[in-house]
Amino acid sequence: MNFRHIACALCLSAAAAVASASEDAYAEKGPSIFDRYASNAQELVVRALSFVGVNYRHGGETPETGFDCSGLVRHVFRESLGLLLPRTSRDISRVGESVQRDELQPGDLVFFNTLRRGFSHVGIYLGEDRFVHAPAKGGEVRIEDMRKAYWVKRFNGARRIAAADFDNVAN
Repeated sequence: MNFRHIACALCLSAAAAVASASEDAYAEKGPSIFDRYASNAQELVVRALSFVGVNYRHGGETPETGFDCSGLVRHVFRESLGLLLPRTSRDISRVGESVQRDELQPGDLVFFNTLRRGFSHVGIYLGEDRFVHAPAKGGEVRIEDMRKAYWVKRFNGARRIAAADFDNVAN
């Protein structure tokens, strides 16, 4: 099975899990905040996975030029939800609500200390302990397993972003 098939299967299982949880928990009520978040999370995950294989570029914010980690996250949130996030991973880490690792949901942002300073790297959580990110010079957007020792040791925290967290909406 090639990498694209794995990415697609992961995306579909994450989307199904979010949709299933949404339907079970809120079947009798009308659309809830969770339902809207689940729909947004699916859009974020699908959009982020569409950039797997795009080259890394420091300061990059488009698939044509390449992405750095925060550029990828900003692009995905802007294109999926119309939300304009701050430019750096450290500034992005101040937006939204803090989420415990055991409460992560697809679409949440995960932060790591990769440059000997907190919140120096960001990715988008996919579900099943996996996240998508733009790693470093010479790399390309890819999926990683958060259970690997490298990421466990460097995990700084996670945030859940909602439209209500923003005054800025990209046009």
